[in-house]
Amino acid sequence: MILPKPNTLTFYTPEFTQNPGAPFYNTGISAGFPSPADDFKQERLSLDDMLVKNKLATFYARVSGQSMIGAGLNDNDLLVIDRSLEPEHNKIAVCFLDGEFTVKRLRVEKDGVWLQPENANYKPIKITEENQFIIWGIVTNVIKKL
Repeated sequence: MILPKPNTLTFYTPEFTQNPGAPFYNTGISAGFPSPADDFKQERLSLDDMLVKNKLATFYARVSGQSMIGAGLNDNDLLVIDRSLEPEHNKIAVCFLDGEFTVKRLRVEKDGVWLQPENANYKPIKITEENQFIIWGIVTNVIKKL
């Protein structure tokens, strides 16, 4: 069996603007029967305000690979990463491991720390003293194209 290469990420620094946001209709969008248009109340919505809690510590990265498809992170998705959050068991983290960036779920156990993929074709990675390892940030949101 050929082992897939770990995910590599392309990083982007956010550019925050004073844009008041896009129009937002504060009503549920029916996935069943249409609702009358009279019910729409228009407001402004900023995705920065919705997705970014700490602007100085937030970055974006584009996923490359399929190791996290079970967690809903697909190839080419855009991750919102907050470097100010503390790493915890079961959080999805962007890590620097032996010279490469990867995104995996943190698994903290008595016997050590593991990077857990969410795809059966990938094996968990046990972090040892021999690894060059840094938890770079915690994934807070994912932005997808349909």
